[in-house]
Amino acid sequence: MFSFFSKDQTTGEVAEHQLDEANIPAHIAIIMDGNGRWAQQRHLPRIAGHKQGMNTVKTVAKAASHLGVKVLTLYAFSTENWKRPNAEVNYLMKLPVDFFGTFVPDLIKNNIRVKVMGYTDQLPAATQKAVADAIADTRHCTGMVLNFALNYGGRAELVTAVQHVAQQVQSGQLDPAEIDETMLDRQLMTAGLGELRDPDLLIRTSGEKRLSNFMLWQVAYSEFVFVQEHWPDFDQTALETAIYEYQQRHRRYGGLTPDTEK
Repeated sequence: MFSFFSKDQTTGEVAEHQLDEANIPAHIAIIMDGNGRWAQQRHLPRIAGHKQGMNTVKTVAKAASHLGVKVLTLYAFSTENWKRPNAEVNYLMKLPVDFFGTFVPDLIKNNIRVKVMGYTDQLPAATQKAVADAIADTRHCTGMVLNFALNYGGRAELVTAVQHVAQQVQSGQLDPAEIDETMLDRQLMTAGLGELRDPDLLIRTSGEKRLSNFMLWQVAYSEFVFVQEHWPDFDQTALETAIYEYQQRHRRYGGLTPDTEK
């Protein structure tokens, strides 16, 4: 059992909780929201929030690995984020360079392997190189996978998958009758994660309660936890609290548990 303390946001009371080591979600996905709002509340430029958010990624990645999480997928940059002001987009494109430039030694020390999903060929050359180098430098790590969704969009991913399937049908390599969920799984950007491709737990920070085009296929049976903290304020305790909430739920996948059958 893992013990941790959390404070009730309403009463301010501190309580001790126990995490069940046998029920740690194997794959956690996080929509890292609220960097800009965090900065604005402090009368800082939005990029200050993104910088602090990068430090939070380091903290949460190590905490998740320590808890026994197998895959941590982080929504780093969406296909829609290009609509933001050029200065902000340019800064966001530099973040992977700074992040991997300083954090890869820690990742290796913690046996964490980097993966990236998304349309990375559309990223600036320096960003692409930083990503490729991080993947190569951590390829021998056998612990948690730190999976970044970078220039990623759930709808675009599904369109690309359908295009690949259509090409196989058109070329005669595939009978339409053979198309099923397993085959579509193999066409998605999470295919390389194998049995861990679907998140058990999806966390979104900053109080928003929507998916924002993130892993639309993969989260069909994920448990959702929405937290009030802006991403720069999210820490190990917040992660443990979200996992604790996950552990209080009963996942039925559309079926019934023995309790509900009575």
